[in-house]
Amino acid sequence: MAAGDLTIPGNIPSPEAVREVAEGRRTTANAARWGFDAEDATEALQSAIDSGARRVVVPNMGSDWIVGPVRLAGHQELFLERGVVVSARRGAFRGKGDCLLLASGVDDVTVRGYGATIRMHKQDYMDYTKREVYPKAEWRMTLSLRGVHKAVIEGLTIRDSGGDGIYVSGGGGREYSRDITIRDVVCDNHYRQGISVISVVGLMVENSVLSNTWGTPPSAGVDIEPDRADQKAQEIVFRNCLFRDNYGAGIQVYLRFNEPDAEEVSILFDRCRVTSRMGSGLVFGALKAAGPEGLIEFRDCVVEDVAGVGALVYDKHPERARVRFTRTRWIDVGTGLTNAFARVDSVDTQAPLLIYNKRPEAITTTHGGIDFIDCEILDGRDRPFLAARQEEPAEGVFDVTGSIRVRNPHGARMDLQDARSGVSLQAVPVE
Repeated sequence: MAAGDLTIPGNIPSPEAVREVAEGRRTTANAARWGFDAEDATEALQSAIDSGARRVVVPNMGSDWIVGPVRLAGHQELFLERGVVVSARRGAFRGKGDCLLLASGVDDVTVRGYGATIRMHKQDYMDYTKREVYPKAEWRMTLSLRGVHKAVIEGLTIRDSGGDGIYVSGGGGREYSRDITIRDVVCDNHYRQGISVISVVGLMVENSVLSNTWGTPPSAGVDIEPDRADQKAQEIVFRNCLFRDNYGAGIQVYLRFNEPDAEEVSILFDRCRVTSRMGSGLVFGALKAAGPEGLIEFRDCVVEDVAGVGALVYDKHPERARVRFTRTRWIDVGTGLTNAFARVDSVDTQAPLLIYNKRPEAITTTHGGIDFIDCEILDGRDRPFLAARQEEPAEGVFDVTGSIRVRNPHGARMDLQDARSGVSLQAVPVE
C-alpha cells in the first residue's frame, strides 16, 4: 500500500488520536489524523502543528497538501515524508507578505523532508492580469524565519515563491535569528532570491543548491543584505554549495545599510561553486567609512562559465570589512554580459574581475581593501584579467594585495586605473 492510502490506520481522521496528542500521551502527531482535505488541507496541517506534539508527520496522501499561510511552532519537528508536496493554495496568498511557512519569535524549529517539496506558484504573483488578487510584491516567501533561535531545515526542495525561497531575519520581538542550519536543500525558481539573509548570528548552509532565481532584482542565489545598523551578519558559513543559473549574481553581499555603529561582520563561502548562463559570479558592494569591520572570505571556491563578471567589488571603503579571495579559481567567466543584472551599468570592460567605484559621493570616494591569496584565472580572451574603474570624484584604488596565477595565451595584464597606496597585487603568468 502507498504511504498515503487512507486504509492505513495512521492516515485516517481520528478524534481519539487527536485527543491523545492534546493530553500529552502522544508526542508524535500524524497531520492526517485531523482530516486531510485534498482541496484545502490548511486546517488539518495547522491544527497538527498547534497540537503541541514534539514531532508532526505530514504523510504522503497521494496528492498535494494544498494550504494557505501556515505558522510553525517552536520546540517541534515538522517531518515531510518522501514524495510529499506542500503546495500554496491559489488565491490564498493575497497579502504582500504572505508566506507559505512562517516561524516568528520561536525556538528550536525543524523542518525536514528528504524527497519532499514545498512550493508556491510564482507565475500567479507575476501575472499582471491577477493584480487584484495578488498585489505586486517581492515578500511572498516559501519559508520565512524571523527571530528564530535554533532551526534546522533539511532535505527539502523549495520552489517557485513570489519572493525568496528562504528568508532569515529578525522578528517576533527579536533583532536577529540565531543558530540556523540549512542542509541538503534545493531552492529553485524563486522571484527575488534563493536565500535572503537580513539579520542572523550563526548560519550554516551546506550541501545545497540555489538555482534559477529570476523576476526582480537582485535575483541572486543568495543575498546577504542587512537593512539597518542594528541587524547582524555574523558567523555565516556557506559550505559546499552550488549556485547555478541565477539571473543576478550567484553570491551577493551588500552592506550599505549596516552602518553606523554596526557590529563586525563574519561571512565565509567555503568550497562553493558558481555557474550561470545569465548572471555574474561573486558580488560584494556598498561599504561606507562608517560601516562595519570584519571579514568576508571566499575560500577554495570555483566560478566557472558565468556570463557576467567573475567577481565584482564595488563601492567598498578600503579600511572597513575586508574582502578576501583564498585559493579561488575563475574559469571562462565574463563570457557575455547578456542581461541588465549581469552588466555593471555602462562600464566599458568585460574583465573577469572588476573593482568599481560607482557612487563615490553617496558611499565612499576611496575603494579597495581586497586580498587575493593564491588565486587563479583561466581565460582565453585578449583582455586584462582585472580592471578598476571609478566615477568622479573618486580618489582611486587602495590596498589590493596578493597574487593571481593567470593562464591566458594573450598574457597576464591588469588595468588598474588610478591605483594608489598599498596596491601590491602580483600577476603570475602560467603556460
